[in-house]
Amino acid sequence: MTDRITVDPLVCHGKPCIRGLRYPVENVLEWLASGMTIEEILADYEDLEREDILAALSYAARLTHVKRLDRLAA
Repeated sequence: MTDRITVDPLVCHGKPCIRGLRYPVENVLEWLASGMTIEEILADYEDLEREDILAALSYAARLTHVKRLDRLAA
């Protein structure tokens, strides 16, 4: 995944991106959440690869690995 997801302060304000391209991981996740299929994303963004989409999903899954969540007091 480290070759697919990159973080560079000079690209997209340091947000995690796909292979240094200006496709933030968050955009890929939003496209998938909106119902776009991997095939539709690849058709719309020809410089992306299937492995890029899967790396974005894997990256997001790893971010959700937490030991526990505590509620914040209001």
